[in-house]
Amino acid sequence: MLTAVLAGGLLLRRGQQTLTLPAADRLAIGGAAFCGAMIGAKLPFAIWAMAGVEPSAAGPTTGPAAGPAIGFGLGPWFASGKTILTGLVGGYLAVEFTKWLLGIRTKTGDTFAVPVAVSVAIGRLGCFYAGCCYGTPTSLPWGVVFPSAGPTPRHPTQLYETAFHLAAAGVLAALHGAGLLRRQLLKLYIIAYAGYRLLSEAIRPEPAYLLGMTAYQWASVAIIAGMAWLWRRDAAQVQPRSPART
Repeated sequence: MLTAVLAGGLLLRRGQQTLTLPAADRLAIGGAAFCGAMIGAKLPFAIWAMAGVEPSAAGPTTGPAAGPAIGFGLGPWFASGKTILTGLVGGYLAVEFTKWLLGIRTKTGDTFAVPVAVSVAIGRLGCFYAGCCYGTPTSLPWGVVFPSAGPTPRHPTQLYETAFHLAAAGVLAALHGAGLLRRQLLKLYIIAYAGYRLLSEAIRPEPAYLLGMTAYQWASVAIIAGMAWLWRRDAAQVQPRSPART
């Protein structure tokens, strides 16, 4: 996790050198992104723990088994379990809120896209090493036996995600270098990842709820809808006005 944070921080610092912002503002935005992501990633598990609900059939999204519900207080915030889905949203919202507080109007999302993708790719390697976030049983030759899940080989969904995020980082870097989809790259990344999770939940041992979809799938649908709305709003703001008719 430390390697992921350091790699993302270095890439972000390099990418934000082109922004016309004081160093203090860049630091505030970067700190807000980190804190918002950590809070957002932990929030669902803290709520589930306080409500006494087991969030996942495969244990917490990251870390060792969560164990019984802890109840109200600070305990749930320091227990195991985080999810990248709400972490991405938490980081995005924290940056937007901080920019609003500081009166910053400069668009910064594009500078976050590649660093975040690289960070998550490294973080998923940590999940693989920790033996959490594994998939459903499989007979494929690359199935992996995770000690916490028994002797049956399972999909190494952590490695699948690492491959996805590294590929996303490459595509985002190419788009940024070509000047394509400016102001929308971070939204594109979040939408793409939510779409990936919507599909990959089919090979993850998560309990199904409404309409046979897991909580992560419903969260993915909401995230896609929200980011698509933000994309449309931002695109409308930069379109030139049509000349008045005479």
